[in-house]
Amino acid sequence: MAVCATDTARALSCRDGRAAANLKFVSIFVIFFTSVVGISLPVMLARLFHGKPVYDKAILLIKCFAAGVILSTSLVHVLPDAFDALADCQVASRHPWKDFPFSGLVTLIGVLMALLVDLTASSHVDSHTNSHYTPVGTNEELTTGCKKSEESRVESGALAISDDRQPEDLVKMKQRLVSQVLEIGIIFHSVIIGVTMGMSQNQCTIRPLVAALAFHQIFEGMGLGGCIAQAGFNFGTTAYMCFMFSVTTPMGIVLGMMIFSLTGYDDNNPNALILEGLLGSLSSGVLIYMGLVDLIALDFFHNKLMSSHSWLKKASFIALTLGSTSMSILALWA
Repeated sequence: MAVCATDTARALSCRDGRAAANLKFVSIFVIFFTSVVGISLPVMLARLFHGKPVYDKAILLIKCFAAGVILSTSLVHVLPDAFDALADCQVASRHPWKDFPFSGLVTLIGVLMALLVDLTASSHVDSHTNSHYTPVGTNEELTTGCKKSEESRVESGALAISDDRQPEDLVKMKQRLVSQVLEIGIIFHSVIIGVTMGMSQNQCTIRPLVAALAFHQIFEGMGLGGCIAQAGFNFGTTAYMCFMFSVTTPMGIVLGMMIFSLTGYDDNNPNALILEGLLGSLSSGVLIYMGLVDLIALDFFHNKLMSSHSWLKKASFIALTLGSTSMSILALWA
């Protein structure tokens, strides 16, 4: 309890509502700008290099960097913060939070939920893409005459092309599904960050958090933007997904400020810490699954382009490491 008393005294010395509000207003514009830059950069690069020989390789490297960012976000940022929230002395001294590691349990639930969504969506895609083709014409027309035989061969060739394109369509739909589920997980995480920051009155915490979140949004935006670019959405969908990512954290900050203004509900309240810990753990589970299964495993073990170029596999691993390292370093400040 002495540690709790020391932490409370330190927090009280940093509490300044007016200074915290000014920092939060600045952070709204800074975080929005950096979010736009981060998510737009890979999308614009993809459109710039589209149709060129290096397009597929550049998109693959961007996506591997993205996978490192997403994985580091979940394991180094989100999960430790959720664990700390539930391990706070105001929460950990209560029943049942002191009796069971709920952060790990809810993370597991997040992983299983992401798997369930993935399986359900994949089954839905498979059911709508498996078509049975039948030859056009009667049996007599298909078996008599050179002209009919030639037509049959042309039809067979067309069906073969359709069968060859079918796996490509499945891959493209899978990439779009991954991008959409990934954005949902990231938005969920961004709302938690924004609301927590908006409710906070601790200027000592907010000041370094503004700079750290700016870089955080750049790297995380590059990660999501790389997946969006590879999925090949149309312009309207791409713009909508980029906009939603860019405004989520600023909107979360505004929402947190409104909650505090209307209710006086402090971010140090035990109930707020419990909510933050549970939502953070759930978000972490979703991001861990997406990073490992739908990004890393899919590209490193099931990508024909990477399998056919040994240098590309090495470069992709380096990009993955750079993404993980860049995001992990930010944990020094946020």
